[in-house]
Amino acid sequence: MSDQFKNGADALFILLGAIMVLAMHSGFAFLELGTVRQKNQVNALVKILVDFAVSTIVYFFVGYGVAYGTSFMIGAGDLAAKNGYELVKFFFLLTFAAAIPAIVSGGIAERARFGPQLIATAVLVGFVYPMFEGIAWNQRFGVQEWIKGLTGAEFHDFAGSVLVHAVGGWIGLAAVLLLGPRKNRYRKDGAMSAHPPSSIPFLALGAWILTVGWFGFNVMSAQTLDKISGLVAVNSLMAMAGGTLVAVVLGRNDPGFAYNGPLAGLVAVCAGSDVMHPAGALVVGGVAAAIFVQFFTLTQNRWKVDDVLGVWPLHGLCGAWGGVACGLFGLPGLGGMGGVSLGAQALGTLIGVVWALLGGVIVYGTLRATLGLRLTPEEESMGADLSIHRISAAPEREANW
Repeated sequence: MSDQFKNGADALFILLGAIMVLAMHSGFAFLELGTVRQKNQVNALVKILVDFAVSTIVYFFVGYGVAYGTSFMIGAGDLAAKNGYELVKFFFLLTFAAAIPAIVSGGIAERARFGPQLIATAVLVGFVYPMFEGIAWNQRFGVQEWIKGLTGAEFHDFAGSVLVHAVGGWIGLAAVLLLGPRKNRYRKDGAMSAHPPSSIPFLALGAWILTVGWFGFNVMSAQTLDKISGLVAVNSLMAMAGGTLVAVVLGRNDPGFAYNGPLAGLVAVCAGSDVMHPAGALVVGGVAAAIFVQFFTLTQNRWKVDDVLGVWPLHGLCGAWGGVACGLFGLPGLGGMGGVSLGAQALGTLIGVVWALLGGVIVYGTLRATLGLRLTPEEESMGADLSIHRISAAPEREANW
């Protein structure tokens, strides 16, 4: 294969991955749209789109350079070299970075101000996420070398269980706690208002879009055509199936749990999808779904943490489980390919969690102290659609009243 053909093939391969993961952002939007109440549906759609636009600009000029030491402020001719592979790689990795604010968005839905969240997106995608991305995927800052010296192996996160999902989920937890629960969600007499989802079909649509796009998220993380692995695809499939079935059983046929179950499994399998046996991936996905169902129930009902889409249990906890599980099910004794260490995985996961929680507290704590994070009580009662965007999801219905 000539170098020119290989460069073109690699550019096309990773471009297709970027497009698939870009499509996942519509899944984030519809998952949130279906979960929030009707008066906040427009806001869910607009947030994901505008967050992605902000992420694109910030990651291009700042974040990608923080993670990889690369600047795009050179001539277009240089950028086009090798079929523009470096630019397409930026596009692919941008879709991962932009998942951070998309994850957080689901936790803080229905009561967050629009402007401060966009500022948070810029800081998270420009600095907080790329710092850990550089550690996990680009050997920056000497952390991987230190982990290997302690444990005998580097921290392995093939497609971002920890880097993307756990980091997004733990940042989301900080944001949710600093923001506080939705109005009347938890009353002083101990009673709770259910705030049920507005549309199970839209919720399901969002989950399906995410699930399909995930095969670009995981498989295309190889980044070049010669490194593509069918094992990654089948492991993703098995984790999805395991997560679905466990969530249906433990969630007692609740459709919200049923459609988040495959997402929990896919979150967890990202880290070790290239080194696990499919049977191990099935177990990893099933355990992740159990974690999600149990901790979503605990956070919402017992701990009274108003994480609207359950981003902390789904992404934060299942992502952390995936990071650790890679060090178990990636071992030859459990059918894996080896080259991983439970100690390295636990340590790398812990670093990611602590960094994300610290970053979330600093970013959202600063915004709360300066600009404020919440809509006013009147705006929240009216709904984010009318108070921020001046239109509802069904304006013709209001015109007929």
